Amino acid sequence: MALEIVLITGMSGSGKSVALHALEDAGYYCVDNLPPELLPAFVALEHRHHGNRVAIAMDVRSATSLHQVPQELSRLRSEGVSVQSVFLDATIDTLVRRFSETRRRHPLSHDDLQQGRKALVQIIELERELLAELREQSHVIDTSTIRASQLQSYVKSLLVTTRGQMTLVFQSFAFKRGIPMDADYVFDVRMLPNPHYEPALRDLTGLDEPVAHFLRQQPDVSLMQAHIEQFLAHWLEILDRNHRSYVTVAVGCTGGQHRSVYLVERLADVLSSRWATLKRHRELDGR
Repeated sequence: MALEIVLITGMSGSGKSVALHALEDAGYYCVDNLPPELLPAFVALEHRHHGNRVAIAMDVRSATSLHQVPQELSRLRSEGVSVQSVFLDATIDTLVRRFSETRRRHPLSHDDLQQGRKALVQIIELERELLAELREQSHVIDTSTIRASQLQSYVKSLLVTTRGQMTLVFQSFAFKRGIPMDADYVFDVRMLPNPHYEPALRDLTGLDEPVAHFLRQQPDVSLMQAHIEQFLAHWLEILDRNHRSYVTVAVGCTGGQHRSVYLVERLADVLSSRWATLKRHRELDGR
């Protein structure tokens, strides 16, 4: 079987160790903080001795040689190796809070005196610049508001998508908790009729049939769905021709419980006939 490599990279404090553990549970041979210079030799060695599934974590700890990684990944793909690159990201406020809670020192921090908030923010911004090229070529997962168990589930779900085919990731979310950083397209559906104001539907979700029935009866909901489908049907073909591996479509409403959930389900069902699709419900998955 062809060699499969999953590269886990991203911001310090974004959850790379959690993602790597998820891959280890899924049967991948995992290694953390591999220097990019050793990637060719390591891949050859693992292919001979450990089977065909390898997961590698790289980050800014190898800052001086990270520029080699995109070119090396392209070379591996040209040799028939299946390569998936996953970039974990989070907001600056989230990363600062995580470093403060764990009292860990940032890898780019030279001494403890640089751990003040202002200096830490500057370090994180520098890290984001250093990793920009890797982020551009990866599937991005925003870990700002999700639990470790959600991240593990999201990473594992990526492994079952069809190799060589562009994958659509549909995600519902609540605007009150922030727009996902990993979204390629964001659709705001807060203007649609809200089941929250129907007492019998308030505690249900867009996954429940009574809510789905209510929304199907609303002309504006059907119109919104049709417009999003029309937009995606046109531009996804072009993205696919440009060799995009993943496209994340985020649909948001006020609470991320009814309207956005319903539309994510409908859109994924319709477009799954053409594309590999994944569904995520950020607020519901975290319950």
